[in-house]
Amino acid sequence: MASDIYTKYTAFKQDDLLAKIRTSVSAKRFSHILAVQKTAVILAKRFGGDVEKASIAGLIHDYAKECSDEELLRVIYENNLDKEIIGFGNNIWHGVAGTILIEKELGVVDAEILQAVSVHTTGSDNMSLLDKILYVADFIEPNRRFSGVKKARELAEVDLDKTVKYETKHTLLKLVEKEIKVYPKTIDTYNKYVAS
Repeated sequence: MASDIYTKYTAFKQDDLLAKIRTSVSAKRFSHILAVQKTAVILAKRFGGDVEKASIAGLIHDYAKECSDEELLRVIYENNLDKEIIGFGNNIWHGVAGTILIEKELGVVDAEILQAVSVHTTGSDNMSLLDKILYVADFIEPNRRFSGVKKARELAEVDLDKTVKYETKHTLLKLVEKEIKVYPKTIDTYNKYVAS
């Protein structure tokens, strides 16, 4: 990709955005981010999505993942975000509160990209194509190693909605098995894509 490809949606050129993200996360997290970006681009091409937006969403989706709980809670309170998320920890916070940091520090203001980042761990009952692409890309990227990922990758070859359904069911089963609180948006995603 050309080094200036991202200037349409961010304040940074692609190389500068990569450098900014690289200095904000661990090497392991950065490897995951690059894998999600690559997977999101493949899915966007396969299913007719906006390749540039998918690429940016993949790069920035975990920008806030390694922020401290204190920092993310500060963002939640200062920006009057839905206080319901407080009881659900970083797995939810880094997407929702992360969009505030992404807008401020990376200059990404595109509503569709920010929405995809916001719901990339939970899904929603009204997912756009970009939401689905990022949600699935984060789940199936090549570094992932868990029971069921092969089937998810196979589904993602042919049907994005069926992959969303499979991923949501898999995630919910894992949360229930571990007796972890389930964020309401995850239930909404289940009701829309699995139980409908």
